[in-house]
Amino acid sequence: MKITIGAISTISLIVTPALIRGFTVAPSYRPLFLASSFSSSTSPSSLLPLTKLWTTDESAPSDYDSDDLSSVTQTVSVDENEEDVSIRDALKRELLLISSVTNRGDSATEEEKNIVIDLVAQLEALNPTADPAHNSQGEWDLSYSSVQSFRSSPFFMAIRTALGSDNKQVAETGFDIHDRATAASRVGRVRQIVSEEELVSEVELAVGVVPGLPVSITGTVITTAGLSAVTEDTWEVRVRGTKVKGSNVPLLNQYLDDFAVEVPVGEAYSAIMGAVPVSILKTFYVDEGIRITRDDDDNFFVFARV
Repeated sequence: MKITIGAISTISLIVTPALIRGFTVAPSYRPLFLASSFSSSTSPSSLLPLTKLWTTDESAPSDYDSDDLSSVTQTVSVDENEEDVSIRDALKRELLLISSVTNRGDSATEEEKNIVIDLVAQLEALNPTADPAHNSQGEWDLSYSSVQSFRSSPFFMAIRTALGSDNKQVAETGFDIHDRATAASRVGRVRQIVSEEELVSEVELAVGVVPGLPVSITGTVITTAGLSAVTEDTWEVRVRGTKVKGSNVPLLNQYLDDFAVEVPVGEAYSAIMGAVPVSILKTFYVDEGIRITRDDDDNFFVFARV
């Protein structure tokens, strides 16, 4: 089966108009977590002060490129050392603090991005949970993303997978164009609901109708996908459908909610390409509070449990 860029464009043209017709009021993002919700076993003296953590080090790498890490095959580790609990708590507090002040990483500086990369790597090395692929069920809010937050949705994962490794730059360019085209939109809550066989992505959006006027069409874009745990750290994700709920447009909101109008994205892929793209997600850290998941390009997403 040959997957073409034209076929991907066709699916995008089918789906996109259905997504922009109605969107719920999405308030400016505010983190739904508090540092105090995590273990308080760490003594203040054992924490690395944030001012020290953010001190510029000329010897540190300046720019992050996921290709720099592609030659290393990462595997899940399980840390059972009870003495490391306080270290994990300190790392999580620093990670969630940076996440909250950078709007999920969207406004992070290069220095802050490099700090987060280091925090994530340390946490993954101290993962306390065996078989994270089978132990990540629940509701999760996106706290930090190393790429555009919309790429945590199975809809965009499928586009990236379908284009293949040879067209990675084409995909990146397309995502950048989409990001710029929706720059006037506000992204509210980004959530994943994970069960044993399904992943549901919910993204709250507010799209401006007329530039300069405080009028927006708002709603929640919901994408469902089949989920299969194939190893202790790996999920296979197959997109199924996308719909909009909670639109603030009169009548349209009731119509969308009452009739559960859903664009069958998976069926579109099957009809045009012969199969639904299989996206890969790997989770190398999960505990009672956060989950760190990477896509096939090694981009990572940090989620806080709801």
